[in-house]
Amino acid sequence: MKKLLLVLSTFVLVFVLAACGNDKDAKKITVGAKNFTEQFILAKMTTIMLEENGFDVKEKSNLASLALRSALENKQVDLTWDYTGTGLVTYLKEDPISDGEEALKKLNELDEKNGITWSNITEADNTYALVMRADQAKELGITTLTDFAAYMNEHPGELLMASHAEFANRKDGIPGVEKEYGFKFADNSIVEMDSGLTYAALKDKQVDVSVAFATDARIKEFDFVILEDDKEFFPSYQAAVAMTMKTKEKYPEIEEILSPLQELLNSESLRELNYQVDIEEKSEDAVAREFLIEHGLIEK
Repeated sequence: MKKLLLVLSTFVLVFVLAACGNDKDAKKITVGAKNFTEQFILAKMTTIMLEENGFDVKEKSNLASLALRSALENKQVDLTWDYTGTGLVTYLKEDPISDGEEALKKLNELDEKNGITWSNITEADNTYALVMRADQAKELGITTLTDFAAYMNEHPGELLMASHAEFANRKDGIPGVEKEYGFKFADNSIVEMDSGLTYAALKDKQVDVSVAFATDARIKEFDFVILEDDKEFFPSYQAAVAMTMKTKEKYPEIEEILSPLQELLNSESLRELNYQVDIEEKSEDAVAREFLIEHGLIEK
């Protein structure tokens, strides 16, 4: 009996030590996300792909932008998807840069002191845009912001613009667009409202043009067209991975694991993913998995 107890005790001890060793060797990581649909989808895809590659992933989602940044700086979050323009303008108080690769280079130069590195920049650009109803834009022959400026100069005060207060006053908003493209909105032709109401106001024909975010699902849902920023005025808000340098040093393979997403994600594909969640009411997890399966990144 004593020998049996000794054998059992030895077995339990070996099992516990093995479990502890496995826990120590586990590739643990925390993925952060902000508090809107696009971020939830990006976080889910990242979690799934990392888990497929042996990582034990914890998600820390639904954070305000500055709260997420603070969590990254304090290493409560190991990596997240963020935006080049947000990094430069909001976090680092720098001037915006319209070229995504230049923005990424600048971010890495400046964020090194904060222990943060940026990588895997995508073509998905959640920048500001001006949108119109497709039928009206076609009727007026407006496809670019240059076309829009020409029309505004020829027909002053004819078109009403929906804008939230921030875009109406910031240098990369209406004042900057007017200066870059050489036109002025007439007095009382800018209708300020909450940012959540601008899309509905345009859909309901209360206004003729509205500020938008380029990957918003409502652009597709309401049949809006984005006026091409043919002078590349709006700064880059391209989605990229921001991670702590400690994480990159410990798990250098992460960049390679996420590189397929870097190739697949653009403004159109991300707008479609947002549409499936916001309009078709699918879950973020289901949409993320379907996308990864469709493109052969994980098995069904």
